[in-house]
Amino acid sequence: MAPIRRYLRWLGHDARTWGLGTNMGDPEGDARRMAESVAELAAEAGRPVALVGWSLGGVVAREVAREVPRAVSQVVHYGTPVVGGPNHTVAARSYSPAERDRIERLIEEINAESTIEVPITAIFSRIDGIVSWPACIDRWNSGVRHIEVGSSHLGLGIDPDVWRIVAETLAPQGRSSRPHG
Repeated sequence: MAPIRRYLRWLGHDARTWGLGTNMGDPEGDARRMAESVAELAAEAGRPVALVGWSLGGVVAREVAREVPRAVSQVVHYGTPVVGGPNHTVAARSYSPAERDRIERLIEEINAESTIEVPITAIFSRIDGIVSWPACIDRWNSGVRHIEVGSSHLGLGIDPDVWRIVAETLAPQGRSSRPHG
């Protein structure tokens, strides 16, 4: 995320890290912890903040938006498995069948119980190679804009199309996403 964070700062955004260090694959715990910091940040800023996440970071961003919707203006994620959890990723083998089933049931329960009420931009690629692209299609929440790009999963982090989409999505209405001068 560092390259796109630098790019967004260059465009004038107050782009920050998620503040939790290295993603160790605990989206449930990370979302709880991050929801608190996002709520505090939004309160300090006096306005909701946008969240940008890649892969599992997108899962965390979505759950933060579900948990503290008044603190989040929108979510932009790419290469994010929103269906089936690890079952639709190359990481599936690193989970036990019982844990994969538990996560898939949890995702279905959470989405059946509550929707995400902030705008979501879901960027995906049919050639991802890590996350199955159909798992990136959000069928539960209204207001989701799906955009396809042609990049590998690892390439999403430096794909100029992804950067352009993120920048245009975060740009205030009626303003260019490019700095002047």
